[in-house]
Amino acid sequence: MTQRIILVVEDEGAIREMICFNLARAGYQTAAAADAKEARAAIADRRPDLVLMDWMLPDLSGLELTRQLKRDAETKEIPVIMLTARGEEDDRVTGLDGGADDYVVKPFAPRELLARVRAVLRRHDAADGEVVTAGTLKLDAASHQVSASGVEVSLGPTEYRLLEFFMRHPDRVYSRAQLLDRVWGGNVYVEERTVDVHIRRLRKALEPQGHDRFIRTVRGAGYRFSAGAS
Repeated sequence: MTQRIILVVEDEGAIREMICFNLARAGYQTAAAADAKEARAAIADRRPDLVLMDWMLPDLSGLELTRQLKRDAETKEIPVIMLTARGEEDDRVTGLDGGADDYVVKPFAPRELLARVRAVLRRHDAADGEVVTAGTLKLDAASHQVSASGVEVSLGPTEYRLLEFFMRHPDRVYSRAQLLDRVWGGNVYVEERTVDVHIRRLRKALEPQGHDRFIRTVRGAGYRFSAGAS
């Protein structure tokens, strides 16, 4: 199963490291940022499954950054848990109204934070739709399993992410550069032909049940995923 990625946005280094340590021990992959600028770069590099957002950041408040993320079509679906020492009811309401999915008051026990993370991810999975289908091709985001015509398909982690991206964004042409940015991450420096290598691997895995035809090459433009007629 692919690890969930949690971005920890916290300007206090000791707290940031403590949170990352406990998340890693619980099986999550972590990314870290000390301010809003670093947070945006981290999100562009690799889209996280959830953001733990400190309210008080040195360059922009976590509340305002959360509002910006929720206004952006590319990031609005990323769940956010606000971390803050501000525990008054009005502050909690303000944070939730600003787009936060949950609110944890400092100081907190690591077990409580992990329980909140699991709960928010479960809610997000349920709201987002755990199963994505295209014809008889099915991708279960909760278990990270793929099946074609009822037969389980074995995929490497990159092929899985590529297929998930395609299935969530069908019938649109993406260039190799766009796929590198959206699937590999904006700050990952690999050659564009790497996309072709993984496309071939993905097609080979889908070929036995004939689903390789869903991934169309658009000459001079890139690739398009479509389960409809050619």
